[in-house]
Amino acid sequence: MSYQHIVVPTEGEKITCLGDPQCVPDHPIIAFIEGDGIGRDIMTASKRIWDAAVEKAYGGARQIAWMEIYAGEKAAGLYNGDYMPAETFDALREFVVGIKGPLTTPVGGGFRSLNVTLRQELDLYACIRPVQWYKGVPSPVRRPEDVDVVIFRENTEDVYAGIEYAAGTPENEKLARFLREELGAEFFEGSGLGIKPISAFGTKRLMRSALRYAIDRGRRSITIVHKGNIQKYTEGAFRNWCYEVAREEFPEQTITEDELWEQYNGQAPEGKIVIKDRIADIMFQHMLLRPTEFDVVVAPNLNGDYLSDAIAAEVGGVGIAPGANIGDHVALFEATHGTAPKYTDQDKVNPGSLMFSGVMMLEWLGWGDAAEMIARAYEKTLEQKIVTYDFARQMANANEVSTSAFATALIRNLDA
Repeated sequence: MSYQHIVVPTEGEKITCLGDPQCVPDHPIIAFIEGDGIGRDIMTASKRIWDAAVEKAYGGARQIAWMEIYAGEKAAGLYNGDYMPAETFDALREFVVGIKGPLTTPVGGGFRSLNVTLRQELDLYACIRPVQWYKGVPSPVRRPEDVDVVIFRENTEDVYAGIEYAAGTPENEKLARFLREELGAEFFEGSGLGIKPISAFGTKRLMRSALRYAIDRGRRSITIVHKGNIQKYTEGAFRNWCYEVAREEFPEQTITEDELWEQYNGQAPEGKIVIKDRIADIMFQHMLLRPTEFDVVVAPNLNGDYLSDAIAAEVGGVGIAPGANIGDHVALFEATHGTAPKYTDQDKVNPGSLMFSGVMMLEWLGWGDAAEMIARAYEKTLEQKIVTYDFARQMANANEVSTSAFATALIRNLDA
């Protein structure tokens, strides 16, 4: 396929399928979106770290061929104001795996979220957020090492489907009239209206993905997080459909929490994953008080969004929280924080979220040695108290450095 502004590397090879390391060549072409605001600083630093780790882990036998694609402000400058050009979607479909920095999203108006657009256009239905503590990271809780969960957030439905109508518009008035006159609904005049679709199809494919992940990695349990006590036909249905997948499609690998206590006295048999559920509001408390009880978490879009950031705060914040948006045919890894425009081009911020998203990507490619090398070098760098400003203000006797200098220090510690 030919592109207008995207330059395909001549030295790399395409990844031919998703989720199978056998499909990954030794010199894969990986697409990257630099991102807005601090994107340039953290992407530059992170690429240096990833490349150095791959070089050191595999002695030059493996190497990423980077291919820049465009979204956000940089795209608008190249494509006559188009923040999300069609060829960006085409390139991700063709080359399968990509990673992106943060993108500008206006609040309360303007263009639609570019992140949501990417997820929906490419059907990246599973937002995967591993949350764990790395030694040396400042944390507001006493035992951050107890937190080790992987959140599977449904990525295409719920209130993020974008089906909403502003108060006072003809569309809003038409919907409000239908709801009142045809369905007997009662709500205040002048309300903004939104639709919250949650389907069996969307729910079940997310649960399948979470179960396969848990089985492949030997995880102990999956907790379905929902508000089904109030929203019975959306989030309550989400809960029920998740249980259906476990019961009907994975009966040999799963047991319910009730079965765990009724049949096994609370001790899960070898090779069995415990399926349980929790109401969303109590789950926030449990993750603070009893985090060791949770392993993989499955949640609808909005609950998963809130929960991901809240749990990340326990281990250092979204500044170091990795994430990925995975579908059946495309995987897009991403920094999970915003663009922090006041720090644009200041070489100041923590690259951790994007860097660890790249670690996730390396693991997904089957390059676990390089991924593990970065994680260990990161802890060594923090042990030396070499940190960016956000951690420096929380640590005694810290050596505050720039984004690029932090990357240099971490690369130096790859030998560790």
